[in-house]
Amino acid sequence: MKESRFNQNGQPGNTADQISHEGKPWNWMLFPFSSVRVSQDSIIAASVGYGVYEINEFGEWTKLAAGLPPQASVNRLQLQSGILHACTSEGLFLYEDEEWVDTGLAVPCSQYRILGGTGYAATEYGLWSEVRGEWQKFACPGKKVFDFMNLPQYLVVGHESGIALYDRFMDEWAEFELNRAVTSLSVFRGHLIGASEKGELLVGDKRGLFDRVRFSGKFIFSVVSIGIDTYLCTDHGLFRLSMIQNRFALLSVKLGFPVTDVELRDGRLYMATLFQGIQYLDI
Repeated sequence: MKESRFNQNGQPGNTADQISHEGKPWNWMLFPFSSVRVSQDSIIAASVGYGVYEINEFGEWTKLAAGLPPQASVNRLQLQSGILHACTSEGLFLYEDEEWVDTGLAVPCSQYRILGGTGYAATEYGLWSEVRGEWQKFACPGKKVFDFMNLPQYLVVGHESGIALYDRFMDEWAEFELNRAVTSLSVFRGHLIGASEKGELLVGDKRGLFDRVRFSGKFIFSVVSIGIDTYLCTDHGLFRLSMIQNRFALLSVKLGFPVTDVELRDGRLYMATLFQGIQYLDI
């Protein structure tokens, strides 16, 4: 893997040529970034307290502020059907014609996805769905929901005290109370996995129970599946989840700084970090 940053001209460079004529590196905005998404021609990064920024092919930063409440903290960015969405403390917004547009969901939001043509949002007041342009409560109305995902038979929801699972074949909900919030969800080799608010990896045993796994004191921010690989964003860096002799193991991808989110495009991993701006690796 080849590690790099962008220099002022948007090209990979060494430490010396990362400095512009103004004495600032290409990623001089070292906010605590929470999310990164890559469109066809730009990188979009969000900070919890400092808004959303676009980085163009020349390494130039532009704040995407029009229409977004100045007090809004951005929890996640999503590109759904080619449209950029921001999940914020002030609700869900989409980016259209160079400004943010209120979707009508005015409660704090932490995740958004389109499933089967319908938009769903994880909010402080449960999982909501958009039906004919109107938002309605869909599931877990009394719980703060952080993440959800769609599987062939199940809809899985991570909330403030565990996991809720809807079985489409049985038309039934099952609750798994884990005494901690589940903030991120994925699947690894048939196991339902998640990150907890305590930095643990939660691993389903395929029989309705969950194990809590810690890796040498690392705090896991999120689990992200990209293609056949599953990545763990942690306070020690970025790792790829593996299984060695029937035991879960972490393979280091990039160490040295906390990574909060990761995105893959055209053989390049883009990482949102807490202290080092937006980084990338060629893989």
